[in-house]
Amino acid sequence: MTEAAVVVRWGDGKRYFWLLGLIVPILPFGAWHAAQATGWGLFWWLGPLWVYLVIPVLDFLIGDDPTNPPDTAVAALEGDRYYRAIVFAYLPVQYASTLFGAWLAVTQPLSWWEWLGLMFTVGIVNGIGINTAHELGHKRESVERWLAKIALAPVAYGHFYVEHNRGHHVRVATPEDPASARLGESFWAFLPRTMIGSLRSAWELERRRLEREGRAAVSLHSDILQAWGMSALMFAALVLWLGWSVLPFLLLQAFYGASLLEVVNYIEHYGLRRQKDASGRYERCTPAHSWNSNHIMTNLFLFHLQRHSDHHANPMRRYQALRHFGESPQLPVGYAGMVLLAYLTPLWFRVMDPKVAAHYGGELSLANTG
Repeated sequence: MTEAAVVVRWGDGKRYFWLLGLIVPILPFGAWHAAQATGWGLFWWLGPLWVYLVIPVLDFLIGDDPTNPPDTAVAALEGDRYYRAIVFAYLPVQYASTLFGAWLAVTQPLSWWEWLGLMFTVGIVNGIGINTAHELGHKRESVERWLAKIALAPVAYGHFYVEHNRGHHVRVATPEDPASARLGESFWAFLPRTMIGSLRSAWELERRRLEREGRAAVSLHSDILQAWGMSALMFAALVLWLGWSVLPFLLLQAFYGASLLEVVNYIEHYGLRRQKDASGRYERCTPAHSWNSNHIMTNLFLFHLQRHSDHHANPMRRYQALRHFGESPQLPVGYAGMVLLAYLTPLWFRVMDPKVAAHYGGELSLANTG
């Protein structure tokens, strides 16, 4: 019996629903078609409408899926290349959407607000593309690691490849981690701190790696410069094709796409902190150090990213095999809904600060306060 057959026999009820994740990279095409067919400029905002409205509503209507694959099925599940093919398929459609969106931005008679909607729609494709890069960048196979850099090129956020794997996973849920939000810190304060801090950390981590190998920090062997080079090449090619007027569109969608990554980072570890032992070393990362959610629709669109505790425990485990931990702190809604909450600072504090306090039994000295 093949490995795929073993997975099917176990009954992965989401096996074919993972294909829904490929809806995201076709959103610019859908926006264009709907706007042309109806004449309604609102459809250029299809990306934000999908992420901020449709997915949260579906999360609410469909609910949770707390089921885990049995241990006997994990090896076959991880080895089933069907799941890997879905992740790979995101990239060519992502690039096609980015090119198409850039062409639309400079050739179509869009009003300013329609142009803005198109920019956000393309930014969502590439922001969620960072999550695709996240899935690929943790793997041992060199082709997947290179594909991770390629997925990061449209948002010019190639340093994430270094910082997430070698920085965030080491320092997660500590004050030293620029990607772990502190209790009482708004997303708008967190955003510049994490963007600047992650860039500095990534550069230092890569400089040290290259130094150990006897190479200069500014080198063709630098993972950061390789990734940034892909972005520069892509942006330059589009400028040569479409003219300088496309550059503001590319830069704005890239910034917005990167901000989607960072708002998810903000959600994932808000206020949570690993404690130090008697020797002054931080305890190992456990399920208690990540906010989790089992809302089905967001998990399908983000490749189980909401099962974040298992990801930190097993960084190379593929998305289809990630498990739910009952002892991990749970979010009230899925990540898609939490993103909107994070933008509304007073509401975020009202909802999440009591949850952090409850998680630590009222002992806020145990929380990450900076």
